[in-house]
Amino acid sequence: MLHLLYILAFTVLACIAVANLIRNLIMFSFDRERSYPARTSAMGNQGYVSSKKQVPHPELLDSAGNLIKEPLLVMRSINVEDARQQLDAIYEASPGQKSENHEK
Repeated sequence: MLHLLYILAFTVLACIAVANLIRNLIMFSFDRERSYPARTSAMGNQGYVSSKKQVPHPELLDSAGNLIKEPLLVMRSINVEDARQQLDAIYEASPGQKSENHEK
């Protein structure tokens, strides 16, 4: 009898969890369509800015405060040997490498 009670309790809990998951997914989709005004850092958590002006992230600005037009990350493909040579050069230049050279 106790086993049936456990099965019933966990079934009810599982149904509540699934219903909660579905409700949260629906509410998340509605919240995603809604636009919120931006907060100011000077006011902190005290209030919202009345204007809808978007402030860019500080990493997207140069030292003069202008937007950067160039890509922030440029990846160059190199072959394995070039990468190995660069890593070996960094390893050879490390401070701990001087004492380990004499052990070889």
